[in-house]
Amino acid sequence: MIGPMTSAAATRTSEQTWTIAQVAEEFGVTHRTVRHYEDLGLISPERRGTQRVYRRRDRTRLGLILRGKRLGFPLEEIRTIIDLFDAPRGRRTQLEYVLGQIDERRADLDQRLKDVQDAIAELGEFERRCREDLDRLA
Repeated sequence: MIGPMTSAAATRTSEQTWTIAQVAEEFGVTHRTVRHYEDLGLISPERRGTQRVYRRRDRTRLGLILRGKRLGFPLEEIRTIIDLFDAPRGRRTQLEYVLGQIDERRADLDQRLKDVQDAIAELGEFERRCREDLDRLA
């Protein structure tokens, strides 16, 4: 059983750093993608000479960015969401904002799903008519 962390151990953990290669591999993205998010100001790793040094905050933000992208949020919305986390009342404000965005995203996806279902139904009807015409020609 592992006991509580000593103060020194807690300090070491909070100071853990990662390279761009480690971060990119962990999240399954390219170095270029990580640098792109840095160029946009979404993450801001420390620099040691020419080497980027990523801390826990950068990894958390990158995880949020990638989750937002998977859910279809544009980068500017993702920026707003993760920046709210740093604001006063951060977590509550962030969650309220995200819930509003989720509602909008869900409505958009529901409409897209309906459009796809309608297109599939139209294709089915068109296929049925084509087969009927083919059978008449046989």
